[in-house]
Amino acid sequence: MQTIFKPREMRTVIQIVLVIAAIGLTYKIYDTVNHPIQFEKERKARYSVVVKRLKDIRKAEQAYKETYGKFTGSFDTLIDFVKHDSLPVVRQIGTLTDSMQALGWDEAKAIKKGAIIRDTVFVSVLDTIFGRNFQADQLRYVPVKDTVAEFYLGATIITTGSGLKVPHAECKVHNNTFLKGLDRQLIINMSERARKNTMYPGLKFGSMTETNNLAGNWE
Repeated sequence: MQTIFKPREMRTVIQIVLVIAAIGLTYKIYDTVNHPIQFEKERKARYSVVVKRLKDIRKAEQAYKETYGKFTGSFDTLIDFVKHDSLPVVRQIGTLTDSMQALGWDEAKAIKKGAIIRDTVFVSVLDTIFGRNFQADQLRYVPVKDTVAEFYLGATIITTGSGLKVPHAECKVHNNTFLKGLDRQLIINMSERARKNTMYPGLKFGSMTETNNLAGNWE
């Protein structure tokens, strides 16, 4: 049997439908405005922890180069260096005094005479640069929850036109990796903007093709 609504009942039904539609439209507008805001909030949070990890990797690479004269493209090598290797540190005992200067001595002569002693000692990389409780084994991993991805790490030596051999290193992670789980279209839009500006669509430091002193693209 077909239900026939009276005029008053019909108005009530229409009012209910309009209220439901208004609520749905309000939510849609709210979500349209709030969604990018929440995306940006989470993006910034992930940027922060990833940049911190990249800075730690960069410090380790710089120390490795100071020790061996080149960078490494292997996380196994870099982590082993941080955990077990040491850095040479020059220790000086004594200083150039006024009385030495009155005799016409400079620092070189004071060292030659034994008034100043310089000695090289070796200190732990882990203790000196990071601290004993630093988790060196985590350096390779992108520090985002529910992500087991690793950073890309590369190293090479480029010979310049003048024959100078220059060590290069690069470490990076793509937006798709450390922003995984967030709005896919917004990630695509971010990466496309970066490409249009000839920038890497992610976070990185260094370069395999040009010298930039291990500069980070977030700086």
